[in-house]
Amino acid sequence: MLTLNFAQIKNSKEPLTHIECEVQPEKEFLKRSQNLVYQVKNIKLSGAVFYNQPYVTGDFHVVAQLVVPSSRSLEPVDFQEDFHFSENYTDTDVAKEESAESEIPIVKVENEIIDLQKAIEDNILLHIPTTILTKKEEQENLYPRGKGWSVISEDDFVKEQKEQVNPAFAKLKDLFTENNKNLNNENKNN
Repeated sequence: MLTLNFAQIKNSKEPLTHIECEVQPEKEFLKRSQNLVYQVKNIKLSGAVFYNQPYVTGDFHVVAQLVVPSSRSLEPVDFQEDFHFSENYTDTDVAKEESAESEIPIVKVENEIIDLQKAIEDNILLHIPTTILTKKEEQENLYPRGKGWSVISEDDFVKEQKEQVNPAFAKLKDLFTENNKNLNNENKNN
């Protein structure tokens, strides 16, 4: 578990505390993210923390190798994450207004411990795209299908809707056809 001491950073004579390390995912993280991530490896963290009254502020860069489910077929997809995140840490209670106005999330620490492990793991989950496809799904535009059902793209759905004839209008069309036949028959008889 990767943690930092809030008081040590706050009272440090150094302006920045640099961090560079590999992070191992916790078993609890793998358990709570089992439907979102099949595998996480090679998590590398770099960054710095510093005291910025009244907070200890952290600015971090994370690179990780993931295997995640395709959003269409749930087939495994290799995916590399590479992102930055920042957080402010405080040992006092924070008003909701202050937290809402802050551009950087404010996290209250317990017992002087900054839990970087959880912050990294949460941000890994937050940075997984909502749509992720296998190479084959991307190249061939494949969608799942089964007996009596299939998934189609939104464009195909819109196209089908435009081509589909409203049943009420279809009956009217037949009515006009019958009317025209009757008129033609009357004209021939006259």
